[in-house]
Amino acid sequence: MKVSLFATCITDMFYPDAGKAAVNLLRRFGVEVDFPQGQTCCGQPSYNSGYMEETRQAAKQMIRAFENSEYIIGLSGSCSSMLKVHYPELFENDPEWYPKAVALSKKVYEFSQFFVDVLGITDVGAELNTAVTLHIACHTRRGMGVVDQPEAMLKAVKGLKFVPIPNAEDCCGFGGTFSVKNHLISEEMVQEKSEHVLETGAKILVGTDMACLMNIGGRLRHNGKPLPMMHIAELLERGLANK
Repeated sequence: MKVSLFATCITDMFYPDAGKAAVNLLRRFGVEVDFPQGQTCCGQPSYNSGYMEETRQAAKQMIRAFENSEYIIGLSGSCSSMLKVHYPELFENDPEWYPKAVALSKKVYEFSQFFVDVLGITDVGAELNTAVTLHIACHTRRGMGVVDQPEAMLKAVKGLKFVPIPNAEDCCGFGGTFSVKNHLISEEMVQEKSEHVLETGAKILVGTDMACLMNIGGRLRHNGKPLPMMHIAELLERGLANK
């Protein structure tokens, strides 16, 4: 089986260890991984700002980049849902690009979704004696329909204590351009989310989207209560290294 990694801008530029962990885990289970060099921003910032034509140009580049991929594994529910949900919408009136967008969308999976639903793997053999909590990004939950898969993978880690976040379905307030356009509302939302994270007493904050973790982690540091944060792939790889 061969997959193409869609790392996303945030992971590629700021959190490359999350991408490396994902690749290592996929290869550990016999999956061949490539990284199409033609990939770029998925276009979500311009899409959220109403620049549809500019977004289509970015989307076309992404469609070309992943045209020959069997599966596309995204490390962000937000960016993955852009490809899976919004690309077909962008080209619904374009007879040339609409079929290509639909074909792409059918190949897109969030990291934990691919492991659980495609590979049929929940337990990767990790072991870690610590308490963690999980923030599932809104687009992972609502856009990709991924809710149970990351939690199931964490609960399968030997020795790990999983503590749910109160009001887990609430947004952290990032939302890409939302945090720029509505910064005062965003600030209140991430403050509430960070308080809920601390309520769990967890030692590590795990997530499915590094942008959300960056937002929550930044707020925790701002409040003088920093907490280690990891993409779920990083947490699982650490659990394997500790065995």
